[in-house]
Amino acid sequence: MAVSFSGSVKAEICRAFPQKRCCALAEFFGVLLYCNSFSASGIRIVTESKEFAARLPKLLNKAFSFGFDLLPDPDAPGKLTFQITDPAKIADIMNGYGFGDGGAVALHVNLPVLEDECCKTSFLRGAFLAGGSVTDPAKGYHLELNTTHGSVSRETFTLIQDTLNISPKITGRSGGHILYLKQSDLISDFLTYLGAHIAAMGIIEAKLEKELNNKVNRRCNCDEGNTSKVVEASQKQLAAIRVLRERGVADKLPQKLQQALILRESNPESTLTELASMIEPPISKPAMSHRLNKLVELAKEETP
Repeated sequence: MAVSFSGSVKAEICRAFPQKRCCALAEFFGVLLYCNSFSASGIRIVTESKEFAARLPKLLNKAFSFGFDLLPDPDAPGKLTFQITDPAKIADIMNGYGFGDGGAVALHVNLPVLEDECCKTSFLRGAFLAGGSVTDPAKGYHLELNTTHGSVSRETFTLIQDTLNISPKITGRSGGHILYLKQSDLISDFLTYLGAHIAAMGIIEAKLEKELNNKVNRRCNCDEGNTSKVVEASQKQLAAIRVLRERGVADKLPQKLQQALILRESNPESTLTELASMIEPPISKPAMSHRLNKLVELAKEETP
């Protein structure tokens, strides 16, 4: 099965593992706030990314020195599910992120966990790995972060704005709260910040290729339009010349008009600029246009 662009981005992000415990804590915090379920009753993380699935147990162990209660078969196809159900482990995690243990928990981005710049990056990396996606740039430009917690989405917006000077759009979908980017340069900047440099460059290259193709298409359309105009004008002038010859007027024309008549007759596909350059001495394009238009007018006068 081919890996999606979003999947390849997550695989690239997973190549570098956090060296400091604070960064592991921050990244796992992003994962929890953007995963399928995070509450005092249990934690459930579902992913299709093999690389992210391989990263999760190591990340949890570095952050809290224990493991998941339920691990998926890493070779199983489709979605992979991780769970923590042990109340003591959940209490440690809740306390670690400043939520306390037991009872209902109002989840939010606890900023003291993200004091250092490296931890802010790690948090957003975890949020993207758990709840993010990005469209193949060959098809369009769209990156989003999806969470079920409204306060988390709003606070992540502020974090992105303050850290990257980027203001994502906010929307809702099927009970989710979504931050999204639609501009290629902003998506590229965001992925670069997360460490996905190759994917970011791919977006830039895709944009340049699209711009080049659009430029070529516009040029081709323009050239095609100009060619059609040249052909149409030439046919009109040749028809006028036939009328003037049939009426015996061609040989009685002034020398300049006769010269223009002969050149057009001999060079039906040439442009005005090319015809003007054939005269000795050469004349301007407007001058040649004037002479040929005069031939058309005279032919109209000769047509009953």
